[in-house]
Amino acid sequence: MSDQPEKSVTGEKRAEIEQVEEIRSDEEQTNKKDDDPSFQDFSEKEEKKKNIFIRFKDSIYTKPEKRENAWKLLTNLTNTQRITFAAAFFGWTLDAFDFFSVSLSATRIAEDFGVEPSDVTSAITTTLMLRPIGALIFGALADKFGRRWPLMIDIILFSIINMASGFAPNLQTFIGLRAVFGIAMGGEWGLGASLALESIPVEARGLFSGIYQEGYACGYLLATLVNYAIVQTNSTWRILFWVGAAFALLAVVIRIWVPESDTFEKQKEARKILGRSLLTEIKLAIRHHWLRLIYMVILMAFMNFFSHGSQDLYPTFLTTQLGYNPTEQTVTSVIMNIGAICGGIIFGYLSNYFGRRLILSVCAVCAGAFIPLWIYGPNIHALQFGAFVMQFFVQGGWGVIPAHINELSPPSFRGLMPGLSYQLGNLISAASSQIEATIGERYPVRNSDGSFKLNDKGKPIADYGLTQAIFMGCVCGGLLITALVGKEERNRNFSEDLAEGQNGHAISPGDVKADENEQGLEGTSRETN
Repeated sequence: MSDQPEKSVTGEKRAEIEQVEEIRSDEEQTNKKDDDPSFQDFSEKEEKKKNIFIRFKDSIYTKPEKRENAWKLLTNLTNTQRITFAAAFFGWTLDAFDFFSVSLSATRIAEDFGVEPSDVTSAITTTLMLRPIGALIFGALADKFGRRWPLMIDIILFSIINMASGFAPNLQTFIGLRAVFGIAMGGEWGLGASLALESIPVEARGLFSGIYQEGYACGYLLATLVNYAIVQTNSTWRILFWVGAAFALLAVVIRIWVPESDTFEKQKEARKILGRSLLTEIKLAIRHHWLRLIYMVILMAFMNFFSHGSQDLYPTFLTTQLGYNPTEQTVTSVIMNIGAICGGIIFGYLSNYFGRRLILSVCAVCAGAFIPLWIYGPNIHALQFGAFVMQFFVQGGWGVIPAHINELSPPSFRGLMPGLSYQLGNLISAASSQIEATIGERYPVRNSDGSFKLNDKGKPIADYGLTQAIFMGCVCGGLLITALVGKEERNRNFSEDLAEGQNGHAISPGDVKADENEQGLEGTSRETN
């Protein structure tokens, strides 16, 4: 009996000894690893990889902030903010109306001038190619003299030229007028976006970015309805261009009441106090942000491929390849534009909380997923649903862009760079519809026996559907990569970034005030805080 307690104690001591030995062994192994250079290098590399992944994830997605009620954001604007935004929105709507006037009437213009639709779509290419010139001219004027008057001159010019387009006697004259029209309208988007978003509160920027961008879809929708009325009454295609010119004159009246951007006035005063010219500001911006400026152009190129590749040739595809009558084509266009308007507003609003690049990535992936239904829907209702969803995501991505591009732009470039990057992207993507049309015409639709499928005039039917599907698949992939590798400055406060600093950081009103005090100029200029 007395031996059992001794054995128990001995067993407990043995267990304690084994536990101590295990601890010592672990410590020795740890010390060996610490002393081993290869292990240290491996650990550092693993930690670095982990940190890179975490930083990349955090740059794409951050935990959403508390969302403001959308209705509250819509109704909390001042009267000045409302009329400024309305003027910018209406101008962009008319820009889209005039642009889509060509694609909607391309077939009838081709018949009138005795050419192929692909020859008419060269007018679209020409317009897009020359828009950067207008963006450069009007953007530079906007950064030098303000947003208001360049926008006024711009819309008057493209109204006059659009009216003249309706009187073109042949294709050469028509293309020439559309070229000049491209220069005139090149300044509209960038200046309008800057003027509108500089006046909008930061918390409402994403929502109004989406609404502003969907002036594009509203213009397309309006052009579709006017074009339908023209076709149903068997009237000339020229009326579409005359109506666009008349609408533009209404925008001029609205813009008379728009004040100058308060942010621009502060920037102009800051340049004066700092003793800088606009040229000096531009040199500093290019020196510090040249890589970002290149990225903005690449991003806008993919965004323009995204929209033009899915929209410009689609009406022609519906009528010539699928044989839709004017009513079916119009209904489909209306449905897809309703999808565009919904997508742009919803995703623009969400981008204020989930991030601009995350929303762009989601839209690129989802648009790519719906390409088959968009082109090869088994019946008209399925294809119309596919068109709705496609434009929901295409314009959903675009709803982010006005805010995203203005936030990426250096302070001294905010009148010039958003529009110029947008129009340079347009230049790169200018041949979208012409590429699709030309390849489709070169490889017509074939019957099951391998022979060409012919239309009622005995000509081969171009396979616009396949070329659009392949084209958009490539674009969605490229856009996804571009969005993921970029950066963003979501909800940047424009009124806090007045000028470009020598070290690449923006100069705030407080910095300007301090410089003003050092120069003994306090009280000689208006308060910038």
